[in-house]
Amino acid sequence: MTGALELIRMSAAEMGTLLASGEVSSVELTEAHLERIEAVDGAVHAFLRILPEVALGEARAADSARAAGEPLHPLAGVPIAVKDVLATKGLRTTCGSRVLENWIPAYDATVVQKVRAARLPVLGKTNMDEFAMGSSTEHSAYGPTHNPWDLERAPGGSGGGSAAAVAALEAPLALGSDTGGSIRQPAAVTGTVGVKPTYGGVSRYGLVAMASSLDQVGPVSRSVLDSALLHSVIGGHDPRDMTSLNEPVPPVVAAARRGLNGDIKGLRVGVVSELGGRGYQTGVLARFDEALTVLRELGAELLDVSCPSFRYALPAYYLIMPSEASSNLARFDAMRYGIRVEPSSGPVTVETVMAATRAAGFGDEVKRRIILGTYALSAGYYDAYYGSAQKVRTLIQRDFENAWNQVDVLVSPTSPTTAFKLGEKLEDPLAMYLQDIATIPANLAGIPGISLPSGLAEDGLPVGVQVLAPARGDAFLYQVGAALEASFEAKWGGRLLEQTPALPTGVTASATINGPEGGAK
Repeated sequence: MTGALELIRMSAAEMGTLLASGEVSSVELTEAHLERIEAVDGAVHAFLRILPEVALGEARAADSARAAGEPLHPLAGVPIAVKDVLATKGLRTTCGSRVLENWIPAYDATVVQKVRAARLPVLGKTNMDEFAMGSSTEHSAYGPTHNPWDLERAPGGSGGGSAAAVAALEAPLALGSDTGGSIRQPAAVTGTVGVKPTYGGVSRYGLVAMASSLDQVGPVSRSVLDSALLHSVIGGHDPRDMTSLNEPVPPVVAAARRGLNGDIKGLRVGVVSELGGRGYQTGVLARFDEALTVLRELGAELLDVSCPSFRYALPAYYLIMPSEASSNLARFDAMRYGIRVEPSSGPVTVETVMAATRAAGFGDEVKRRIILGTYALSAGYYDAYYGSAQKVRTLIQRDFENAWNQVDVLVSPTSPTTAFKLGEKLEDPLAMYLQDIATIPANLAGIPGISLPSGLAEDGLPVGVQVLAPARGDAFLYQVGAALEASFEAKWGGRLLEQTPALPTGVTASATINGPEGGAK
């Protein structure tokens, strides 16, 4: 019989194999993860809500379906965590904000519907920067998440809770959302795998929007194959999302399996000259150079590629994203849903209640971005700021188009540094924004990207390598990513996560577990 700790260290694909063979049940697997959450999440704070009754009920249903001989997905019975930006029917969804601290949706996001239909038990909702605004998960109204590699460091953001849950062995899989790197950057600094699919390739219905032209739901996992398997569950057309591509899911699982066999010989790989060099940590660049060596050894053809407009991606993003965010967050007006705060003095009117509610309910970073976005969209400044940023976006898209004429995929470091200490960048928003410098171009162009572990830097913390592919070319990501992963793990003698030092078996910090009513921790 496989022990609980040995069980939760497996990949989701390995767990699925055990479930299919009958060696372990979904209830046993789910209980093992709930026990792990209870043991370590008091220290990590990856979850905002833990849902044992929900998860165990769905696990029993998965076991019953298997016993009845129903055709099941390879991940059926494997538990999953869900970022708290995705609506969950009957379960509190807060987006890490006080504004929504009591909101219980009447529907599931499409991706949540799909994981439930595929019989993946939902363990709980993970912590995040408020309304996905941040690169450290320190902007959550419910306290920061800690990086399992070093509990004094940030796990990246905005989806640090999902990445930390996977890294801390609290969940084998998680759902995240990526607006400018919020899946890939946390994956890089926690030693996990994170994927931003092609824009429109995964439904955004039920994703609480920050910037509608940039947001994309995607998988977080321990292996490239795991992410491909989860992508096969959540991808596909959704008529409720007008940006959804009316196309089948790309053959991502088959591509990952080809990559595991080292099948990338002759593939043209572009090295983006603008995504590296000055400002990048020495250990990050060293691990990236090693990744390039691995690609050469596997038979890929490496070419230097210049994308000159990438140097303007960060300022363009921080005009487009706040502009869309200020528009999307206008709905939180204290009239329809969310909290309502009345002014402490003066008349009680729609305007004063709205002002008091937004002042009390939004954190500093959300207020900062609303103000910036409103200013950029205001009369007299629209063309100078928002309009100009959209022109830069077009130039970035053209740079990618030129690159695809030369290469099949592009590669770069995922994040310029390893995980920074909690509190280190809170007083310097610009330094925080720079953490997404390598991930933002993909969102502006709507193309897919993956981050996977490429080793440890000189400080003993994880480093990620990023692979980018043309729109609808998601299969390339998994093929190249899996080939890199297989070579890395052969050299390391196992997964990078097996080296995580911060959470040994003996961690006993307790976590409050809540039932299906959706109470907060």
